Amino acid sequence: MRLENSFEVPAPPETAWDLLLDVPRVVPCMPGAELTEVVDDSNWKAKVAVKLGPVALTFATDVKREQVDEAGRRVTLSADGREMRGRGAARATVESSLTSANGGTRVDIVTDLSLTGPAAQYGRGMVADVSSQLIGRFADCLKAQLEESPEEAREAVEQAEKPVSGLRLGIAAFFRSIGRFFRRLGGR
Repeated sequence: MRLENSFEVPAPPETAWDLLLDVPRVVPCMPGAELTEVVDDSNWKAKVAVKLGPVALTFATDVKREQVDEAGRRVTLSADGREMRGRGAARATVESSLTSANGGTRVDIVTDLSLTGPAAQYGRGMVADVSSQLIGRFADCLKAQLEESPEEAREAVEQAEKPVSGLRLGIAAFFRSIGRFFRRLGGR
């Protein structure tokens, strides 16, 4: 499944680029993610906890920086996660690109995601909605890293490190799905 998300940060592209390349600083901004090991300059290990309704999943994830295009300000990461109790897997290729926008930087993220196991039972619409909300929390944490005091930036990371509870996100995604359904009916 392909997911596309964008957000803006109030920092020049050069500053945002430096942060984007600092994977040990960025990973903790992803809700429910914890960096567990720096293997080398292009490889890391992380743990990602997600709760979707009654299903709680924790993935041991290998993250690799696949490509860096300094001139185009584009970086590609791959993530290969295995659910720690053997209940599935997640694989993702994440391409992030930066462009100048409104005195700051626009970050575009394109994710090719493949899920197996319990997480795969959720429909594309729900996964896309939950992803969109997670990206919003991720963006807020990155913004704090770029513009807040060191104490406020640490607080933002601590908030982001908390496991994601999919119940609230799932309910919101469910109601958005219903809204889309009725809008499609109204358009006929």
